[in-house]
Formats: sequence, structure tokens, C-alpha cells
Amino acid sequence: MANDIKDIAHAVEAASVMRLFASPPRMLTLGEPTHGVDAPLRLRNALFRQLVEQEGYRAVAVESDCVAGLLVDDYVTTGAGALDDVLARGFSHGLGASAANRELVCWMRAFNDGRPASDQVRFAGFDGPLEMAWAASPRETLTALHRTLTVHVDPGLIPCTAETLDRLLGPDDRWTDPAAMWDPSASFGRSAEAGGLRLLADDLGALLHAWAPHLIAATSRDAFDRARLRARAASGLLRYHHAMADASPSRLARLTGLRDQMMADNLLALAERGPVLVHAHNSHLQRDISSMRMGGQRLEWWSAGAIARTCLGEEYGFLATAFGTMRHQGVDVPPPDTLEGALYALPAETCLVNASEAAVALTATGPVRRTSPYFGYAPLDPAQLARIDGIVFMKDVPED
Repeated sequence: MANDIKDIAHAVEAASVMRLFASPPRMLTLGEPTHGVDAPLRLRNALFRQLVEQEGYRAVAVESDCVAGLLVDDYVTTGAGALDDVLARGFSHGLGASAANRELVCWMRAFNDGRPASDQVRFAGFDGPLEMAWAASPRETLTALHRTLTVHVDPGLIPCTAETLDRLLGPDDRWTDPAAMWDPSASFGRSAEAGGLRLLADDLGALLHAWAPHLIAATSRDAFDRARLRARAASGLLRYHHAMADASPSRLARLTGLRDQMMADNLLALAERGPVLVHAHNSHLQRDISSMRMGGQRLEWWSAGAIARTCLGEEYGFLATAFGTMRHQGVDVPPPDTLEGALYALPAETCLVNASEAAVALTATGPVRRTSPYFGYAPLDPAQLARIDGIVFMKDVPED
């Protein structure tokens, strides 16, 4: 094994990635240490394109609203909708404004054009219908799920009418009030109506599962999977709203954990269909427990990647991205006794490093520390290298 880090740096390409694994992972994830920068997303696009074209991956999932993402999937598979509208409404967190995400969607559409459905690459969001300042109303997901069941299942088995759902849901702004993110008393999540909806969401989801054979035969596997997605999203949203009304000191930690639980459930459902490529923040994909500071507290929760890995085992692969400089956001040349500093000394502008070999090489050079992250940017922790498969390194990240 190489004992000098310069000997273990390779080009960021599909062949180099595949050499990290005994067999291609069913779920291959690529993290990033911050959001809102297009240069690493373009590197992601190039790598994912190779993995689709050369290794047969046929799904791409990103850290965006799972329900809104259905619009993007329709566009890349059938051309439905106008591109600008799809980008505006099909992504959450402002990700549709990214030029790199536009390029990804356009490439997927071009790749799929003229291909049979069985060979098309699919798009998915795997985040919950959430934003940093609010959570969506469960109206869209619950009513769509109810409508699907009403059309295809004996009406006597449906646990409620559409009118009952509408009455319990009420106006959407009772759910989406931004004040509820920091003020539990502003949340509608523990009202009697919300409690009734949680029970109905559970009943509707159970009925969907019980009638799976009929629903798949009457519609399609794809339509059934979309109904399952809406059932997960409805139940997940109602759990999240319930937690938003929690006044205990554990409130924020519970919310972050619930979000990643929703992410993990969506990722595992995608993996049932076949191999999937995933992109999100490192903290959502790592195998370790995640942490951050918010509202003056240190929060800890198990990431979506850690949860998914418990189900997938060695079929889960994780590539972490690390940056050298990002000067327009205040990230200067990293100190030489950090992981990023050792990688910055390499001549290549971008490279892929086997994480376990990097751990050995860094041990030979002496102690390596982690620099303190600031909000929104998280350097890699050298102590976690044993639980990372590979590191994608960008030496200097330019402003878009």
C-alpha cells in the first residue's frame, strides 16, 4: 500500500470510483461540504454521467423535495412541462436556480430521448417537503393518496371521505407559518385535527400496502411507487409538524433526526428499484452520527446514510467531497496539518483518493487535525476516514 498521499491520488472518473469497491454499490453516494456552489456540482454531473453511461446506474437522487421532484422526473423521462417551470417548481431549497442543476436535468432529458422506459435514467428528490424556515402542508400528499385509493379500492374500505380530510387539513397557512420553526406554540402539529390526520395517514398507508397487488396490476409499478412516496411524505410531514410543536430541549435534535429519517426511507425505496446515485451534503450521507450547532445548541442525529447503510451493508458506498480554498466564502488555504492541507499539496486541481489508503499515508506523516467548521461549511474529520470509501477533492473552488 502506498505510504505517500501523492501516490494514491487518481482522476475523478467512473473507473477510479469502481476500483474502490469489491462490486458496484447499489447505492453510491457523493457528499459535499457546503451548498450553493456550482463548481462541485459540475464535477458531480461529469462523474454521474460516466457512471450512468459506463456502469449502468439508472437513477439520480438529490437533496431536494421528494414530491416536487416528480415534476423533474416527468420532464426527464417524457419531456412534460417547460424547463424553466420544472426547475422553479421541481426543486426545493432554491436548487432549481443552479446552472449546474439545469445542466444535469438537460443532460438526463437528452440521454433519455428515444430510449425505452426500462433503460431511462430517472430523477428523484429524496428530502422531505421541507424548507429551513417551514414545513409543507400535508394536503397535497394526503389528498393524492386518498384519490388513488378511492379510484381503485372498494369505497367501504376507505377510512374517511375527501370532505373529512379537507375539514381536518383546513387552510394551508396554518401548517406553513414560518414562526413555528422557532416557536413551538405557533405550530399546528399537536392540534386535535393534526392528531386525527396522523391516524388517517397511517390507515391510508396501510390500505395502500394491503392492496399493492391489485394497485400495481390496475395501474403500474411506477404509479404504485409514486403513491408509496406520497404516503411516506404525508406520514413524515405529520410527524415533523408534531415535533415542531414540541417545547422540550430536544426539539431541534428531534427535527433534524426526523428529516434524515424521511431521507433514508426515500433512498431505500429508490434502491428497491435498482442502483442509484445520490448527491447531498456530507452530513446527510456519512456513516457516522451527524452534528451541527443551531439555536445555540449542539445537535446530534443519525444521518440518512448511516440509516440506509444499516439496511444495505456493503451495498452502500460513500464518497465525501473536500475543498481546499473557497476564497469567496472565506475559506483560505488549509493548514498543512489538516486533511485538506495534505490534499492541497497535491498538484492536481481535482482528484479521487482512497480514504483508507489516505488514513495510512497521513498516519505516517504525523498527527492530523480537523479545522473548526463555520456554519455552512464542514471540513472532513480525519477520525472518520475508516468509514469513508473515497474522497473527491477540489483544490480551489471558484465563485460561480
